[in-house]
Amino acid sequence: MSPGADLTIAVPRGALMRETLDLLESIGLDCAEVRNNDRKLLFADVGIVTMRPSDVPTYVEAGAADVGITGKDVLAEQPDREVYELLDLGYGKCTMVLATVDGPDPSVEALRRLGVMRVATKYYKTAAAYFEATGRQAEIVEVKGSVELAPLTGLVEAIVDLTATGTTLRENNLVIREEIFVSTARLIANPVSHKLKAAAIDAMLEKLRAH
Repeated sequence: MSPGADLTIAVPRGALMRETLDLLESIGLDCAEVRNNDRKLLFADVGIVTMRPSDVPTYVEAGAADVGITGKDVLAEQPDREVYELLDLGYGKCTMVLATVDGPDPSVEALRRLGVMRVATKYYKTAAAYFEATGRQAEIVEVKGSVELAPLTGLVEAIVDLTATGTTLRENNLVIREEIFVSTARLIANPVSHKLKAAAIDAMLEKLRAH
């Protein structure tokens, strides 16, 4: 029996998908159909359902998937989800950073003059928690598009964003001021499934750790 035979696995589409399928194949799951069908979302024969990374905790928490793989950045932004984080899978490495325009740090100057800095981000809860933990007042502006634009137009003094290489930041004359945390792919589980399907999940974990 393959390690995922009794489990429904939520697989993230996008940047993490190829390495996730490589990993699942390395522990005995046949992912050929998933690779060959860009539009299909549910693969009942192999127990895989594919979705946006940000939706993985939703499906796992609800029990629509027993386990799932998503980035630590997603889990940090959804701290109230009732899921178990079982394993750091090590791939998909990015860093959540605080960045500003190059030169004298405008966020420091804003804090000195006004007691508050303006920060643009797609990761509202992550940013709010970080500034609360570091004891700084921040007015957080949530943006959906290219967050790099916000400090260039004077909307904010700083951004909180996820970066893999820093290239986009450098191309827009932005520099990293602080590293908040490193994000990698994580295996998460539904709490009820973790009890009722313990043998299958433990077998999967054992194979992943060995890999």
